Amino acid sequence: MQEYHAYFFTATIKEWKHLLKPDKYKEIIVDSLRFLVAEKRVRVYGFVIMPNHIHLIWQVLDGHRYQDVQRDFLKYTAQKIKNDLMTYHPKVLEHFKSENKDRKYQIWKYNSLSIELYSEKVFEQKLDYIHNNPIQAKWALALLPEDYKYSSAGYYYNGKYTYDFLSHYLD
Repeated sequence: MQEYHAYFFTATIKEWKHLLKPDKYKEIIVDSLRFLVAEKRVRVYGFVIMPNHIHLIWQVLDGHRYQDVQRDFLKYTAQKIKNDLMTYHPKVLEHFKSENKDRKYQIWKYNSLSIELYSEKVFEQKLDYIHNNPIQAKWALALLPEDYKYSSAGYYYNGKYTYDFLSHYLD
């Protein structure tokens, strides 16, 4: 099988809605990343979960195809979020109705962004971008990158090992 470089990956909620604001939906994403790492499908080097999108730096491991892992991750997280919305927030779920014949609801926008990271310089630029996302003025989710809970910044900036699925990119 092909060995993949790390990828910078961005997935956005349909119509940029702030669906990921509740922590319970962020935890669905965290749990899915943890599962993918435990199953040796990916290595995760960095991430941030914002109110309406996520950024990851991940690498698909031997024996798995990048397209399959990405598809399964998006499908699984969408299904879990949709099921929660059906049970607890049916009126919110109505905002995610789909016109497509292959699905009733759509959580993630089509055409997620994936950029292969060939150099350490570009890798570090993307990692900095991820970590600084929550402190941008338009978001103001934290004062310092490492203060934002749903990010790998604490791991890199002060060795805080909150997320057991992370790998340091220099290891």
